[in-house]
Parts: sequence; structure tokens; C-alpha cells
Amino acid sequence: MKLVIVFGEHALSLSDLDKRSREIFRSIVESYLETGDPVGSRNVSRNLAMSLSPASVRNVMSDLEHLGLLHSPHTSAGRLPTEIGLRFFVDALLEVGDLTEEERRQIDIQVRASNEANSTEQVLTEASQMLSGLTMGAGVVLTHKNDTRLKHIEFVRIEPQKALVILVSEDGSVENRVVELPSNLPSSALIEATNYLNAQIQGRTLSDIKTELEQVRDADQAELDQLSQKVINAGLAVWGGDSASDPGTLIVRGRSNLLTDLDAVEDLERIRLLFDDLENKRDLIQLLGLAENGDGVRIFIGSENNLFSLSGSSLVISPYRDSNQRIVGVLGVIGPTRLNYARVIPMVDYTARLVSKILK
Repeated sequence: MKLVIVFGEHALSLSDLDKRSREIFRSIVESYLETGDPVGSRNVSRNLAMSLSPASVRNVMSDLEHLGLLHSPHTSAGRLPTEIGLRFFVDALLEVGDLTEEERRQIDIQVRASNEANSTEQVLTEASQMLSGLTMGAGVVLTHKNDTRLKHIEFVRIEPQKALVILVSEDGSVENRVVELPSNLPSSALIEATNYLNAQIQGRTLSDIKTELEQVRDADQAELDQLSQKVINAGLAVWGGDSASDPGTLIVRGRSNLLTDLDAVEDLERIRLLFDDLENKRDLIQLLGLAENGDGVRIFIGSENNLFSLSGSSLVISPYRDSNQRIVGVLGVIGPTRLNYARVIPMVDYTARLVSKILK
């Protein structure tokens, strides 16, 4: 498949770069990913396998800058890759290896050990923590509450027009939500709703139950009276992630890693904005949408997506699935644009596959 990167009114393919340009570009990007510093033509000339003078290297660097792959910071005569350049490098030139047996064993031990607690949240928390430790980025996991399999549900009136909905999942986690009740709702309707749901809910997700209730309601209105339906729908809607203010369960570990190796005030501001995003869970539900378009690892660099665009960060994510092969969440790593992609990509991929196996 031919790689084509479009930016503005221009299109760039790998065939547009000759061997010399590719090697110089690769050398600059790899140096940037390692040090974060601009790279000068003299250093590139020293590191190339082929023999080229610094003047010849400068000419190629100027061509690469014209193509939009490099830019020159105002504080230095050296060059840095642009976001488009990083995207081009990741898609066309990056050599992604496999994990070593020791790395696989380390991931297996940490993630599988957490499964002994029989808690899905514990497995996901450990996976996030482990990814953070191995990649020196922030490990992130987002899971849909809508796909939690339930064991028990109960409605408890706390005010005349408010009730506490208690939901217990199969993994032992408990969720409490306050819902508004229809006016003049009798206590018998709450009891009826609780009994009906507990007779139907075992091992099913909220989305499953909602679908079944809609079918029952359409097929036989007498199955549930109107008030009970309102209570059930209200409780499921609030807990199921339909509210934009509470899209799902977010787990973030290792945010302190993002504070290392900061060189300027701009870096601190970037990290502050990223922390605000994480704390507010703003637009995090987009992670699921980003991952649902295909299997495997997906990479988002800088402003390529609206998520974390202001923080200038990169996101490497992969979906994980339940026993029915449905995508129920994503996990991955957030870090600076100079992430060690060759190392992070296989780690995220392997961890997502491992979590999918554990959740079956």
C-alpha cells in the first residue's frame, strides 16, 4: 500500500524522498526522539553511514523543511521534525520490533496477578500502572460503564422525588447514582422495578437490559406499568454513561512521568493543560470512538485529533474486548510527541490483547 500524507494543498509520498533524504530525515527524527534537541548538519553528517559533507546535509535539510517535514526553531540553527514529519516517520520509516520474552513475562506477571482479586477494575488499574512504568509516560484506561455485567440492582427512595440506584456488577464493584423520580410515584413501583430487573439482569450488561426492556415495552405494555418504566429508564440512563458529564470509568497512572525532562515554560504549560484534560475527563469518550474504527494500535500525534490537542501530546491506544469480542474500552499511553514509538507500540498492543484474554 502506498503511503500518502496530505497537508494543506500538498501531498507527500515515500517515493518523493530519495535514499539520501530518507537517511538524513531518519537520523534527525531518531536523534530528536532520543534527546529532544534540534539537530545540526554537522552532527547528522557524523552519524550517517554514507559520506556526506555538512554542506550537502544542509541542502537536504532545507529541502525537507520545504516539504513540511522539518522546521527550524528560532533559538537554533538545527532542525526538529514537525508533527507531519513525525507522522510520516511513524507510518513510513519506523521499524517496530517485538517484545522480548522477558518483557512479555513481566507484563504477564503484573497484569495476571491483579486478576486474582476478581476485580476488572483492578486488572485495568494494574495495566495502566504497568504501562506507565515501562514507557515512562502516563498509562490511561477508559472503559464503558455501559458494558459492565450486572449482578444486582436496587432502588431506594431518599426523598419524595429522588431515589438512590445501587448497582452491583459481577466483578464486585458497586455504583451509586441519584435519579429523579416521577411525581407521586408509589413505593410499590420502586419495589416492582427492583424485583423485575433482578429477575432479568443476571450476567447482562446495561445496554442488553435496555434493549430487552424496549422490546418488552413495545410487545406488551402490560408487562410493566408506566411509572416503573420511567424509574428503570432513568436509572439505567444515568448509570449507563449517557450523560456527557460522566462518560465512563477513567484510570490514569504515572502522570508524574510527564513532568520529567521539561526544558521551558512552554513545556510546563503544555503539561498543565494535559492535566486539566485528565482531571476533567474532557472529551475522553472520544477514545472509544477513535479505537472502534479498526483493530490494533492507533497513534495520534499532537493536533491530529481534538483530544489533548492543546497539550501537544501524543496518544498511543488500542482497544480491548470482552468475551463476545465487543470493544469495551481502550488502553494506552499519553506522552510527549517524542515518545519512543518503537517501544511503546508493541507494549500497548500486547497489553490490550492480554487484558482481552483475561476478561473473557
